[in-house]
Amino acid sequence: MGGDGVSGFPIVDEDCLVLQNGDPLLSRKVEDTSYGLVFGEVEEVDGTVSPFSLEFEANKRQSCKALKEMLLSYDELQGRVHSLNEAKTKILSYTPGGWMEKVGGMELSSYKVPKTTTLLLVGPKGSGKSSLVNRISKVFEDDKFAPERAQVSYNYSAGDGTYFLQEYRVPRGSASFCLYDTRGLSDDSAYNSEMLKDWMTKGVCHGELIIRSCDNSSLRERMHCKARGNGGRSSEIRMVNFVIYVVSGLEVLKSMDSKTEEHNGYAQMIATTFNCPYLSFKDARPVVVVTHGDLLSLPDRARVRMQLGELLGVPPTKQIFDIPESCDPLTELTIIDMLRYSLEHADKNLAHKDWVAEKVHRSRRSSACVYLIIILGIAIILINRQAVRIRRAPEPEPEDSIEWHTIRHIWSE
Repeated sequence: MGGDGVSGFPIVDEDCLVLQNGDPLLSRKVEDTSYGLVFGEVEEVDGTVSPFSLEFEANKRQSCKALKEMLLSYDELQGRVHSLNEAKTKILSYTPGGWMEKVGGMELSSYKVPKTTTLLLVGPKGSGKSSLVNRISKVFEDDKFAPERAQVSYNYSAGDGTYFLQEYRVPRGSASFCLYDTRGLSDDSAYNSEMLKDWMTKGVCHGELIIRSCDNSSLRERMHCKARGNGGRSSEIRMVNFVIYVVSGLEVLKSMDSKTEEHNGYAQMIATTFNCPYLSFKDARPVVVVTHGDLLSLPDRARVRMQLGELLGVPPTKQIFDIPESCDPLTELTIIDMLRYSLEHADKNLAHKDWVAEKVHRSRRSSACVYLIIILGIAIILINRQAVRIRRAPEPEPEDSIEWHTIRHIWSE
């Protein structure tokens, strides 16, 4: 792609290390001090090529390829802006199970299809989950002046954040799919695993207060006070169908460039939580959304996506979506692409019905019906027999009535 292309994004020079405007893009250095190698050179030891140099060269080429694909993805996105309304219509026409792949002779009736597909947003505190809910809603809002649906903390370090599970149907009033905004993850992976296990195995409920065992008494008291008896809690529990993992691009970049353990812990916590087995559906791992990109340059945004791809083990151009806090066609199209990815994988990984349990249930239900019919039949027969007996019973013959006063003279003689 050229510098005067459709999007006007800067391009990569031939060595794939810096952009043409001079901004560094890859966190790798030209010279690797551990091996004393320079890109493009191959080290020979005793006339043979060192396996370390081959691995290093392969990694370098892999990074170059991934980088080119990533920058091309921005241009490709720009070239698809004209199809924004068509892509939006595709999402609006979605129904749960409608995008399921019918493979192996399985039909839709073979799966547990939910009434509403539930997408769960998880991520560290301040990663932008609530802001993402608002941006997604705006894409499908007819009223552009409608207030934001999710409460956003201006300064998350001073605020409480999200402590109550919140359900947001998209679009408003629709039953096709919903987003669940959740409490931010803890720095302790053990508490995160406990919380995620509950959500993924027991389901989520709108208005539910999320309290961790590590929360201090002051926080517990404050949250219970806010709950006011939890009268707004829904009685309906929704099982999660797919997970959207939200991270702050700014915090990831700090973790990449910082040598302090404080910032490095952010990346470690992301990786540990992302790999929690409860968040995956078979082989389908969560989709990743990078926020706060509007605070970063394009090269830094590309670095963040590449770093996350390596850290989490997912393709950065296909499963990591860069969604900054901006209202423009490119951001809207990225949001739609992310939703389509999520909904398609939610349908693809619908749970099969437990046919053994289903057959046992049907068998028991059929047996109960048979027994009921037999009992009713016996009761009807007994009632009919009793009725017949009553009809056939001989009527007692009337006793002859004797008028004793007419024959009194006989007794007197």
